[in-house]
Amino acid sequence: MTAMTEKSNNQKIHILLTQPVPEPIDQIMAREYEIHRLYQADNPENMLAEIGLLIQGVVTGGARGLPREIMAQLPQLKIIAISGIGTDAVDLDLAARRDIYVTTTPQVLTDDVADMAMGLIITTLRRMSEAEHVVRTGRWPDTTLPLARKVSGARLGIIGLGQVGLAIARRAEAFSMPIAYTSLAPRDDVDYPFMADIHALARSVDVLVLAASADGGQVIVDAPVLDALGPEGYFINVARGKLVDEAALVNALQQRQIAGAGLDVFAAEPRVPEALFSLPNVTLQPHRASATEQTRILMGQRVLENLAACFNGQQPPHRV
Repeated sequence: MTAMTEKSNNQKIHILLTQPVPEPIDQIMAREYEIHRLYQADNPENMLAEIGLLIQGVVTGGARGLPREIMAQLPQLKIIAISGIGTDAVDLDLAARRDIYVTTTPQVLTDDVADMAMGLIITTLRRMSEAEHVVRTGRWPDTTLPLARKVSGARLGIIGLGQVGLAIARRAEAFSMPIAYTSLAPRDDVDYPFMADIHALARSVDVLVLAASADGGQVIVDAPVLDALGPEGYFINVARGKLVDEAALVNALQQRQIAGAGLDVFAAEPRVPEALFSLPNVTLQPHRASATEQTRILMGQRVLENLAACFNGQQPPHRV
């Protein structure tokens, strides 16, 4: 994983880090490159004005990406190395015009995201967060909780049957959950029913999981979809918050137009609609689907591979 990161004048290549990486990965980066930590800057604009001409690589996350205004301040940029699989927060057309590589970390975080989806399903349907709060606040056994929803056997609908969606389906099979899905096109390697109409899918299931790619950036789950899901249905999102009409989702939860939701992502992260905080039928997570030590280190290793290839004059192995 060693990179040829020394220039002819023995100066290290300058890398902009927009967010922390695991300590073992950080140590390697600091040894191989000259690291500038944007997330620690008191004044990011001043920092970029000072070092922008030096930066040849950016390491960032899928949700954070790299805004166009920052790209404009990095004229020597050669690679945007995303620790994640989402590219929706990077202007790919602009990167292509400037011959900037954009890389991701595929086939690493699938299991963790699928595990999070199943965790959200179980926690939300079984009202585990609400029950834990009762115990933690010393209100058990004086508080009578509503009965929960059985998970095993619940009908599952998946929006987006890519790697993550398929991994969720495989896990759901162990819970005897009938599975149907919608996607850009039907897969020929699964037996799950394909439903082109997302509204029909929502009407037919008890749990609707959003696992679609966010590269298109358009709202997929809106008020009509939530209405089709109905007052006995649950919504789970491990994709991107911007794929959901968040105002419609909040309203559907407040008005009990759907039974509950499990959310790992939000439209304007890290800001979360305050209305969700007081709803007992909602499970909230701070975008942590891939946040395990093992997976984040593997993601960091993919990032290092992509950086090394780029600065060794090769095409990065995980370019988009």
